[in-house]
Amino acid sequence: QVHLVESGGGLVQPGGSLKLSCAASGSTFRLYNMGWYRQAPGKQRELVARIFNGGSTNYADSVKGRFTISRDNAKNSVYLQMSTLKPEDTAVYYCNAVVSTVTTMASNYWGQGTQVTVSS
Repeated sequence: QVHLVESGGGLVQPGGSLKLSCAASGSTFRLYNMGWYRQAPGKQRELVARIFNGGSTNYADSVKGRFTISRDNAKNSVYLQMSTLKPEDTAVYYCNAVVSTVTTMASNYWGQGTQVTVSS
């Protein structure tokens, strides 16, 4: 079993910054793509940013130039640096990873979510 644990959410004023972290833990596993999704009240969950094994990334148009995704393979972790935050960035942010283990093929895992609220 693999677990993803997020941290770093909170309340921030418009224009401020936050950094989200997500660490994977569990029995022997291999991480592939990692990413961040978000879900605002009444809306569908959407991709925010994704980072592939080789380090390439893609971002939702709404966050390009403001958010930066990175990963530390030695720590089995992915990060999301969020800057110039806007009220419309308010959502629950979920860590996502494609993971395989010794007994399972590559499949999607999700964290429990962390609330980000942008408000004055």
